[in-house]
Amino acid sequence: MTARTSNDSARDIPEATVARLPVYLRALMTLAEREIETCSSEELASAAGVNSAKLRKDLSHLGSYGTRGVGYDVEYLRYQIAREIGLTQDWPVVIVGIGNLGHALANYSGFRSRGFRVVALLDADPGRHDEMVAGIDVRPFDDLESIVAENDVAIGVIATPANAAQDVADRMVAAGITSVLNFAPTVLSVPEGVDVRKVDLSIELQILAYHVQRKAAAALVEADVEEDSA
Repeated sequence: MTARTSNDSARDIPEATVARLPVYLRALMTLAEREIETCSSEELASAAGVNSAKLRKDLSHLGSYGTRGVGYDVEYLRYQIAREIGLTQDWPVVIVGIGNLGHALANYSGFRSRGFRVVALLDADPGRHDEMVAGIDVRPFDDLESIVAENDVAIGVIATPANAAQDVADRMVAAGITSVLNFAPTVLSVPEGVDVRKVDLSIELQILAYHVQRKAAAALVEADVEEDSA
């Protein structure tokens, strides 16, 4: 069995910094595609959408990779961040729930380019077991345990309805999966040591609606002020 981490000396990096490292990595990949070899902290921060002081503090947790007067070597820093978050190795992933969202996730080309390999698509509905999505056969959910064992899977993606998500999570954890990406609109209960990241599209839309409403209200106030001063 291969090791779960590519960094033997695990660092104690703040969670907020860990959450921003993939953003920096994406910005560096964009710079590399533009054949930019070096960049300043200001340039990288702008590409990542953060301020440069925060970026420098975040990168200080990884080590000293910048050169005064020169900046950062884009390719070297890209590799170091990818190494820190475990993307210099191949991560097998299973997706459970092959409805519309599951189909979209299975067809997402960004998994492979970022170090994630979908090894299985699982669904409890026998009517889906004759399907092939993105070149992968949809298999019965009951195959989960054997697939996890055969492929040393540590990451599971849940794209099921909310009422099935907890049972799926329980089976994943029992099978040995230690990290779960949950798209189901429900809160999962998992044992200590199991990491869950929740993606709730409806909540994100509601947050956007809040900001739209705030902007509309501010525009009305501004219009009233201009009218009163006319």
